[in-house]
Amino acid sequence: MKNNRNFIYFLLLLASLFLGLVAMESYNIPAKKTDISYTDFKKMVDAQRVRDVLMRGNVVTGTTSDGQPFSTRIPYNSEVGTALADKGVQVKAEPLQQESTSVWQILLSYLPTVIFIGFLIYAFSQMQGGAKGMGFGRSKAKLMNERKKRATFKDVAGAEEAKEEVEEIIEFLKDPPKFERLGGKIPKGVLMVGPPGTGKTLLARAIAGEAKVPFFSISGSDFIEMFVGVGASRVRSMFEQAKKSAPCIIFIDEIDAVGRQRGSGGFSGGHDEREQTLNQLLVEMDGFNDNEGVIVIAATNRADVLDKALLRPGRFDRQVTVGLPDIEGREAILNVHLEKVPAGDDVNTLTLARGTPGFSGADLANIVNEAALLAARRGRRVVGMTELDAARDKVAMGPEKKSKAMSDEEKKLVAYHEGGHALVGFFLPVKGTINRATIIPRTSGVGGFVETLPDNERHPDTKADLEAHIALSMGGRVAEELIFGKEKVTTGAQSDFRQATSIAHAMVVEFGMSDALGPLNYSDRGMFDQTSIQNVSQETAALINAEVRKFVARGYERAREILEKHIDKLHLFAEKLIEYETLMADEIKTLLTEGTLHREPLTTKPRQKRTSSIDGLAEADAKKEKKPRSDSKPKA
Repeated sequence: MKNNRNFIYFLLLLASLFLGLVAMESYNIPAKKTDISYTDFKKMVDAQRVRDVLMRGNVVTGTTSDGQPFSTRIPYNSEVGTALADKGVQVKAEPLQQESTSVWQILLSYLPTVIFIGFLIYAFSQMQGGAKGMGFGRSKAKLMNERKKRATFKDVAGAEEAKEEVEEIIEFLKDPPKFERLGGKIPKGVLMVGPPGTGKTLLARAIAGEAKVPFFSISGSDFIEMFVGVGASRVRSMFEQAKKSAPCIIFIDEIDAVGRQRGSGGFSGGHDEREQTLNQLLVEMDGFNDNEGVIVIAATNRADVLDKALLRPGRFDRQVTVGLPDIEGREAILNVHLEKVPAGDDVNTLTLARGTPGFSGADLANIVNEAALLAARRGRRVVGMTELDAARDKVAMGPEKKSKAMSDEEKKLVAYHEGGHALVGFFLPVKGTINRATIIPRTSGVGGFVETLPDNERHPDTKADLEAHIALSMGGRVAEELIFGKEKVTTGAQSDFRQATSIAHAMVVEFGMSDALGPLNYSDRGMFDQTSIQNVSQETAALINAEVRKFVARGYERAREILEKHIDKLHLFAEKLIEYETLMADEIKTLLTEGTLHREPLTTKPRQKRTSSIDGLAEADAKKEKKPRSDSKPKA
């Protein structure tokens, strides 16, 4: 604030100097003279209307008899002076010389340059200190105080382990002497690591909300500017500001933007602006400065690129992993977001949570939001399970592709392909249950799909589970071959082959499930990475490929045996899928066990007339059979 005031004073001083020079120069400007021709001048002399003149070379200035100034030019070697004297005009002559320029005119001409140079000198002199230079070095951290909306642990769902890790920090912020009595030191920093959208920022806000302390929020990219030294200056300014509000929390989002491993920025080395900023952050977190009561919480999804000095004890003492939520966590997250919208009685969050494996908290929030928008477009008064299912499919695979209608031949092909997946999954002990089969195309390129919901995500996959999944993946191609022949198979099984090959490859090189290779690990990378084979001999590599091919071929044969045995049910399933386009879990079970399905076909369903109000739709919703909410488990 003080430096900004000084800069304003500097500008006011320059403006005052400029206005003063302009005023003085305008004061010294002589009265404006009227330029006349030489002919008019002679006429005025003959008429005795000229009182006095001043001659400088061929330039004549003077005053008329009525006091008006004038000026003119006369020819060289003319006898004007004699004629003027004869007419009684007072004549004064001066030697010819250049017109002098005043000091003020000189200063005025250089004034813009002086102002610009003064501005640069002031700006760069201020940049050398902390938090100066027109605010370039001032911290951009935003303060969230009590007057703003606070988050609490009630707003954070699906991250119970992470909340337990940070409860000790909350207790310290509430009662520091409790820990200081026994000589204990609270962690100075907490690093939250996890994929995008898992709630790292929300958890940091909840920590501040539970402890009821000031919360400073800043992004890692906010430290870096085009001027050298700005990042380090902002770090100093941020900690100075935080110490005045201690105890408090500083939250740095995406810290990998400034905390990357030093020496990895090319040829700039230690003179790199980012590294200077990182060095200042290291000093502020654990250096000679005393920042007691200031806890730094940072979030990143790339902890592997952070500098080791940043992760050592004394700086970021703890690393809290905020991973993707499991099925219970997803259910809790959905319940939190559904409290903000009017949900229908048929909504079952447990079923929805089972159908969203791998979804982050942000994805689940997006599902609820998309469902609310869809319900509004349909004129509904509440958000039902139908809208939530449609929103889930839209988030996962894109919206329905309504611009291009499928031909009867395409529908038949997709129906048998998806029917092959569904029958293999139904008659094999696949981990999970077949929840839905559809032939509705999506804008992401998916022509149809069979959805399998896991029963339990925590149990590890067995060899039988993985082999069943390989067979499930091969069911679509096998159904195409059985119904249309090998010459008419399509490219629709491309992703199925990729999935089956990835599972088989992992079984061989990572899980040690091959009898020929034994319980050995030939990979040093992550699961399902087919490029992750270590340096092995050609014989071993060939054996690995042979074992992968063996697992896939075995799954193919299992799928073929099931579909040949239940070929009549495959025809029935494809027929009903073409008729209804989508079959749900209970309908699939009834169709494959009893051979019947009682539902009004889409082709004969009368289209309701559009009404001007939503009362008709609301009444239709009320007539639907109400299903249990999430507090009761769905039927298998």
